[in-house]
Amino acid sequence: MKNKAGVIKELRKAIEFYSELGFEYLPLKREDIPGLISKKTSITGRGTAYANQNRAGDEDNYVPDKKDALKNLRKDIGDCHRCKLSENRKNIVFGEGNPDTELMFIGEGPGRDEDIQARPFVGDAGKLLAKMILKMGFRREEVYIANIVKCRPPYNRDPEQDEITTCRPYVEKQVEIIDPRVIISLGRIAAQSLLRSKIPISKLRGSFHDFQNIPVMPTFHPAYLLRNPKGKWLTWDDMQKVLEKLKGG
Repeated sequence: MKNKAGVIKELRKAIEFYSELGFEYLPLKREDIPGLISKKTSITGRGTAYANQNRAGDEDNYVPDKKDALKNLRKDIGDCHRCKLSENRKNIVFGEGNPDTELMFIGEGPGRDEDIQARPFVGDAGKLLAKMILKMGFRREEVYIANIVKCRPPYNRDPEQDEITTCRPYVEKQVEIIDPRVIISLGRIAAQSLLRSKIPISKLRGSFHDFQNIPVMPTFHPAYLLRNPKGKWLTWDDMQKVLEKLKGG
């Protein structure tokens, strides 16, 4: 049995770990802490080597020009005026990251900061997402991040169906080019759009679904988590399931 000093030391490490992730409290009930103890090792032992390793047998399937294919897709989009979102946007937010990644994140649409910088997830929600990616064992630049729509909806409203439909071929093509092993969809709009579903995100999350023969894990949007911190535990549980899937589980 561990002595008191050892228990205190381990508890302090656990508190520091979850504090860095953005959790402001620890639930009192064990069932409210999905994977807190038993799964911690699976997320801290991965590191960047896992994201970059060459999987045996993949050489014949490797596509060397993914970066060029994404550049060509961006050229095809051009200075897009295919829907009304183009009327007020400053920049098209195409997406960014490692085209050879195994893990892709798809959000809803750009916000104010993203519209200004032409990069996805750079505001407060983006900072939280970056922390979560890091705790999964990756750096932000090792994954790929995109959105369902490429232009900011005015006043940060939800994208409308015609706007989603207009952008959908480009999202589908991005996924086809990158061909990740797993997609994490962030928020209700992203999940329902990808899966062509009207099921609430609260019921979609926690289980894998299929998009273009790729497993999709829907989870809460980081902006929602900033307003509802209790949802972080469920989101972290979703991401641990993704890690298990990437390990071959």
